[in-house]
Amino acid sequence: MIKNTLLITLLFAIHIHVFAIKTEKKNPKSWTLSEVQKAINHCEEKALQTLQNLDTYKKSPRTIPAGEKHWHTKLTGGWTSGFWAGVLWYVYEGTGNEKIKTEAEKFTEEIETILTKPVKSHDMGFIFNCSFGNGYRLTGNEAYKKTLLIATDSLSHLFNPNVGTILSWPAQVRKKVFYPHNTIIDNMMNLELLFLASRNSTNSEYYKMAVSHANVTGKNHIRPNNTVYHVLVYNDKTGECIRKCTHQGYADNSVWARGQAWGIYGYTMSYRETGNKKYMKTAKKLAKAYLERLPEDYIPYWDFDDPDVPNTVRDASAAAVVASAFLELSEQQTSKKEKAFYRDVAEKMLHNLSSSSYLSGDKNDAILLHSTGNKPKGGEVNIPIIYADYYYLEALIRLKKIVETQK
Repeated sequence: MIKNTLLITLLFAIHIHVFAIKTEKKNPKSWTLSEVQKAINHCEEKALQTLQNLDTYKKSPRTIPAGEKHWHTKLTGGWTSGFWAGVLWYVYEGTGNEKIKTEAEKFTEEIETILTKPVKSHDMGFIFNCSFGNGYRLTGNEAYKKTLLIATDSLSHLFNPNVGTILSWPAQVRKKVFYPHNTIIDNMMNLELLFLASRNSTNSEYYKMAVSHANVTGKNHIRPNNTVYHVLVYNDKTGECIRKCTHQGYADNSVWARGQAWGIYGYTMSYRETGNKKYMKTAKKLAKAYLERLPEDYIPYWDFDDPDVPNTVRDASAAAVVASAFLELSEQQTSKKEKAFYRDVAEKMLHNLSSSSYLSGDKNDAILLHSTGNKPKGGEVNIPIIYADYYYLEALIRLKKIVETQK
């Protein structure tokens, strides 16, 4: 990976500044194919910029602390390990850049080392679907499929049939925290790996596990006002729900924005995989509750019930997740009115994420600013986080496909 030069840095800075200015002047409802492609090309330049500042495939970008320019990286193994490879796969998909593809392959291959260790958590879906899943989808590489099936088998060992859900955090159980069986709303995202494996193997149990998890989560995680709890604790023998709380939100009963985003995305995806209209109905209910709480710029506060609203921090990552989900939800609708509604809102979200208020410009190597990871613990607050870039790119790729079909 070649180190950055002054000339390249200057060219990137000029292009990034111009891209943000042009985006801000456009009607948020009028994304053209050319405009979407420019946004993807901007992400390509940011990815190349990042690659020039990385010196190993054994670590991947995680965050950029305030005031710094380059990504802080983490050794392969954490829950965000697959997002950087996923960013590269999406850039390759959107541009055809073979250099990016080669780098995506190298970062993806390194992730396989996780399978040599005991499964740590439900995050196998985030880790492997974003990396190997996208790689397999784009290349058809059978070795990738084999790895995905092994990862799915590891994830399936966390499924508790007494509860009907996947155990999210085994480490917390060992510490007697969120004990004896916990399931977080984030876990809905990892069902995609189970669905993928069920399509590519003869093991129907993966499908049954995913459906069971979605059903139990839908029954217990969703409040009467259609917002979601972050963490549920179950009796691992009887399946009784014994506690409803949070780990990353403001309070147990507050509406943590990214948790709501995970729910919207997870049930939209579950409808795609099953055709069960109950899941689409759930996704729409969660979406309505989310939209009712959004500020005018469509970028959520990190928790909608933080008493410091509107003077608290935002979470661009949640906005990116929802924008991507809404584009898929739009395509699932048979009503022209509903199809147009979800697409319109998604485009408004992307419009604001693509403005100088949220693009990093020449400030650092990330695509997006202003994401919030775990504010109660003071972790990763109001800074670039890799999964925000991933879902922003995913949304752009989805929008590109939609616009292309209308040519």
